[in-house]
Amino acid sequence: MIEAHGGVLVDRQLTGEEAARLAASDLPRVTVSGETAQDLRNIGAGVYSPLVGPVGSAEFEAILSTGRLPSGVPWTIPIVLDVAREQAEGLTEGREVVVYEHTDAGQRLAAWLHLQESYEFDKQAFARGVFGTEDESHPGVQRTRARGEVLLAGPVESVSLRDERFQGYDLTPAEVRAVIEQRGWRTTVAFQTRNVPHVGHEDLQKTVLGLCDGLLIQPLVGRKKSGDFRDEVILAAYRALIDSYFPPDRMVLSVLPTEMRYAGPKEAVMHAIMRKNHGCTHIIIGRDHAGVGDFYPPEAAIEVFAEYPDLGIQPITIRGDFFYCRKCARISSERTCPHPAQQHIAFSGTRIRALLRSGGQPPPEIMRPEVFAVLRAATDPFVP
Repeated sequence: MIEAHGGVLVDRQLTGEEAARLAASDLPRVTVSGETAQDLRNIGAGVYSPLVGPVGSAEFEAILSTGRLPSGVPWTIPIVLDVAREQAEGLTEGREVVVYEHTDAGQRLAAWLHLQESYEFDKQAFARGVFGTEDESHPGVQRTRARGEVLLAGPVESVSLRDERFQGYDLTPAEVRAVIEQRGWRTTVAFQTRNVPHVGHEDLQKTVLGLCDGLLIQPLVGRKKSGDFRDEVILAAYRALIDSYFPPDRMVLSVLPTEMRYAGPKEAVMHAIMRKNHGCTHIIIGRDHAGVGDFYPPEAAIEVFAEYPDLGIQPITIRGDFFYCRKCARISSERTCPHPAQQHIAFSGTRIRALLRSGGQPPPEIMRPEVFAVLRAATDPFVP
């Protein structure tokens, strides 16, 4: 079994008894967004190993300037706990702090923070260092500007929370590793997705499954930009695809609760680290991985891995823009197909959305009918 990133799989989750005692305590409290609370849960579950808490100022600066933790371990996006300046007032280093998550239904317990440091941060420097831009049309920059002014750092223990929408498909790193070990896979490849599957995805997944023992398909569930498919729809679409077209003993389907940051190459490295912590030896990295708009060159997320030969998980990089070629009668790209564009059927998300709205049906060269039936049955398949 591949080692967790940094050598140890972190497990810092509160028991029910500990959480109840914490909720009844008179310790200082802060409230954070749902995305920040999910980051704390991911720390506790080991998704962000070797982190044991949101990063301090030394780690923050090292990540932005070098793409590594001060120890030299690869790490490209600071995981932070941000609060408004007025929330941070009166919090002293060395104290214990109870962290609550703000939800539509009120507040719920998220984590127990052993506060070691509080510091203000430069939001413009954060945006430049992570997203490579300060352009406010970038959704990650918008999210950064909306953060509180103060970052709290120190070890945390988090409350485990499973979303009922994904029951049975919300596995922790330790649970995925147990499946891999039970099945005896020596090599496991991860497929990161934030979208519903088309035939091009399926072809790619099956190609790499011919190279590795097992495949982890892991859709991200969490905050996405308007117009993306909703989390439940993505999971249901993959269930339909796998039930009809994949051998179940070679697959694991599990969601990864975390927000899309749209950080292009920096996020591609983080996606690899998170899948390494789940026990994967390989990860598929394709064109415009974790990109948005035209903020990153199409193959930036592929090229960044040359900077991390010590990452410990092997990227399988897929170059080129894929389509179905009628003449080749198969999935092709400009790197493999000599035929003119008139022979090509593009994998167009815009076209799929238009067909959903118009009542049309995509050709089978683009999307499996079982998958499209799931999309059509969804009352509201898109993020508003």
